[in-house]
Amino acid sequence: MKLTVSTPLQVVVDIDGVTRLRAEDATGSFGVLPGHADFLTVLAPSVVMWQDAQEQTHYLAVRAGVLSVQGGEAVSIATREAVAGDDLQQLETRVLAQFRHDAELERTARTDAWKLQLAAVREICRLLRADRPPSVPGTLPPS
Repeated sequence: MKLTVSTPLQVVVDIDGVTRLRAEDATGSFGVLPGHADFLTVLAPSVVMWQDAQEQTHYLAVRAGVLSVQGGEAVSIATREAVAGDDLQQLETRVLAQFRHDAELERTARTDAWKLQLAAVREICRLLRADRPPSVPGTLPPS
């Protein structure tokens, strides 16, 4: 099989001769062998493992992404971040911890943005209370 892994900035992996691949989505770990049916899934932050024709195992940490299998002979992964490595322990401890930390920072930033938006809406509602005269010139007071 041909394996292509790309980020917005680069093609991280582009190789032929992959004999098997293992990845993980929300339902758990799954495998892909040559001849696999067409397939599309969203990957979890995880480590993708594959073997080449020489039976060497390779690893790639991905920060989520989309995996597709086309025609049983091409596997493509599109992800925001990917880091290749030969030592699984090092990848798991260093890279996945960083991916999870970054994801948590993003969630916190989204929560903070929602809190700011909610505070702005509350302030607007406070200023527009019916018991206050309108502050915009040329409008009629409430009756």
